Amino acid sequence: MTKQLRTIGAVSCAKVAAVLYGVVGLIIGAVISLASLLGVFAQNFGAVPDQPGSALFGVLFSVGAIVLLPVIYACMGAIGGLIMAGVYNLVARTVGGIELEIE
Repeated sequence: MTKQLRTIGAVSCAKVAAVLYGVVGLIIGAVISLASLLGVFAQNFGAVPDQPGSALFGVLFSVGAIVLLPVIYACMGAIGGLIMAGVYNLVARTVGGIELEIE
């Protein structure tokens, strides 16, 4: 049986997008945090010339990446999901919705 998806709940789409993008932000934040901590360790073992305060900056940057990136990604995902659901609803009204085959 084929059905048409005519409208998408904008708020529910925004919530799902916020969670998905928050998870992506957490993964990217973890990668950035690891790279930053590797730089701090390289500096502590003499591979990089020592500069005052740079180790503290590296540690704060890595913690900030883990905390801030998921929040920023989730907010941007929610806004993007809200906008795209609204645009889909407008387009689906004029052209028709996506056809789904449900068994």
